[in-house]
Amino acid sequence: MTNNDILRSLRYTFDFSDDKMITLFGLGGKVVTRSEVSDWLKREEDLDFKGIYDKDLAHFLNGLIIFRRGRREGDQPVAEKTLSNNMILRKLKIALDMKDEEILEVLRTMNIQISKHELSAFFRKPTQSQYRLLKDQILRNFLRGLQIKFRPE
Repeated sequence: MTNNDILRSLRYTFDFSDDKMITLFGLGGKVVTRSEVSDWLKREEDLDFKGIYDKDLAHFLNGLIIFRRGRREGDQPVAEKTLSNNMILRKLKIALDMKDEEILEVLRTMNIQISKHELSAFFRKPTQSQYRLLKDQILRNFLRGLQIKFRPE
């Protein structure tokens, strides 16, 4: 799953306008133009398509957290240079203030059955032996499940 797919999915799920997308990037610490956002949201077949880097997507996700939860005290989060599916899921969990049960419920709506222990393995540090990589299929189904939850029409 590409970063552009994730950005398009989140835009659709929450029905963000171009202006809102620009604002979210700004909250995350990155100034972007309307044309940049537009190019990131285009399909790969489009001549104006541009891939969004991990760091730029991290700025967007950090902005989404700040938009939904408010700024935290002290140091603000720094956008990571590389993002894994695990980190994306963690940022979405924080932004949407979701508990493990809510994430499992979203996945169940997409007929993905995983245990609470399997889910917690996705949130562990990569150095821990119980850590598991989150595969694209689970992240894709989680994003589709969010669409059903937040945009049921």
